[in-house]
Amino acid sequence: MKQRGPGRDKELSRRAGVGEGGAKPKFGKASANDQALDSIIAADKRAALKLAPVSHETEARLDRYIALLREWQAKTNLVAPSTLPHLWTRHIADSLQLVDLAPIAKRWADLGSGGGFPGVVLACAMAETPGASVHLVERIAKKAAFLREAIRVTTSPGVVHLAEIGDNVDRITGPVDCVTARALAPLHQLIGFAEPLMRQGAKALFPKGQDVEAELTEAAKYWNITPQLHQSRTGDGWIVELNAAERRS
Repeated sequence: MKQRGPGRDKELSRRAGVGEGGAKPKFGKASANDQALDSIIAADKRAALKLAPVSHETEARLDRYIALLREWQAKTNLVAPSTLPHLWTRHIADSLQLVDLAPIAKRWADLGSGGGFPGVVLACAMAETPGASVHLVERIAKKAAFLREAIRVTTSPGVVHLAEIGDNVDRITGPVDCVTARALAPLHQLIGFAEPLMRQGAKALFPKGQDVEAELTEAAKYWNITPQLHQSRTGDGWIVELNAAERRS
């Protein structure tokens, strides 16, 4: 049998990615960046759960959801990349606060669910509630596929509808207690999407930014509404609560 010399052994070790003395190569730049992001997200999670505490079971579901989102984010733009370090405070806690504004709501509809905020988060939070369900309406097929996988891995009570937002009434069967939408459209358009569900008894909760007054002024041109504003726990925004809406003639 042909013997291998020391030079040959070094060459094989180099190709296998092992340094002299059997030491593994140092982490590359990408791995270091991932580790730094993991640390930032962990700290952000602790801050978020102080703002919106959840059970251990819900926390575990949310952990699986965030892991899946980060995996899919590499190939499908689910959230703005700049918000990744603050996924928990910017997106998770921001979504969880809606539950406290509709404490008896069991059946939710999230219009334009996108990356799952607030729909998947609500489904994770409602998983231990008997009879709970969350309808997630999304018009982009890749995002709808992600939402289905998120509902599966978190074992949460969600139903994903691949449909245009305006088709939600035909897709959603049964009563809805609360309808919501986040970062989808101006308020007057959101009311138009939600009004058929509101007419059937649903409350509407719409997270909005600092320009909420301007959006309310514009919405009043099209709708008779009596809004109630709740200040967001997670920033300078507001949540618009509506119990009814009537189109102006």
